[in-house]
Amino acid sequence: MQSFSFGDLLWIFFILMAILPAWRQYRLETVRMGLIRKLEKKRGSRLITIIHRQESLSFLGIPISRYINVEDSEAVLRAIRLTPDDMPIDLVLHTPGGLVLAAEQIARAIQKHPAKVTVFVPHYAMSGGTMIALAADEINMDENAVLGPVDPQLGELPAASILETVGLKGRERVDDRTLMLADIAGKALRQVNDFIYHLLAEKMPSEKARQLAEILSCGRWTHDYPLTCEQLDGMGLPVRCELPAEIYTLMDFYPQPPQRRPSVQYIPLPYSREKH
Repeated sequence: MQSFSFGDLLWIFFILMAILPAWRQYRLETVRMGLIRKLEKKRGSRLITIIHRQESLSFLGIPISRYINVEDSEAVLRAIRLTPDDMPIDLVLHTPGGLVLAAEQIARAIQKHPAKVTVFVPHYAMSGGTMIALAADEINMDENAVLGPVDPQLGELPAASILETVGLKGRERVDDRTLMLADIAGKALRQVNDFIYHLLAEKMPSEKARQLAEILSCGRWTHDYPLTCEQLDGMGLPVRCELPAEIYTLMDFYPQPPQRRPSVQYIPLPYSREKH
């Protein structure tokens, strides 16, 4: 009978440590695809998810932060091309935002789809995520979910704040680099304003669309300002403050990587007052 040395056991341990995360990820993807297909059959639609969390993808468990990027836009555009013109599209959005180019590409493709497009926001869709949501025919949000302003950012600096700073100090009192940043900031604000107007003009009167595009893109609020379902409804956007239960179930299978000590803990069961 062959015996295993300590070195053999160590190698087996490392092989299992390398394979186990990949197997878990495969199982997770299988369950996700099953839930997505179930929702598609129920609603007669194509379901696309843009869900950006941190996921532990390597055997070292290193979390990778996700944002809207060109790879996302390529995948979404491919999914839309594979969808018949008469088939509705459902889009689950959970994102802090990301690259403006990618968000605009996705928004344009959604707007051009002939059938109804519904966006579901279970928690938040900020910045570029809001831009995508504005392109949809209907936005369904959890009652506590939020969207956000779409004012452009140049690196870590809000474009509107750059222009405000130059205006306060005067052009003669700032350096050439700041003046160039101000020029780019002005172009970015105009471009985003025009794009948002283009998205909204089909949903409301032109004057109202121009006014709302200005509000959302001009830097009136900080970039992380939460726009609630009630506020968005008051702006005249096609918002519903409810989500199908299946969307919450789907989100459970996009977990954050486990931490040694969780920040939030609770018993994950629904309670009723009578049985409590």
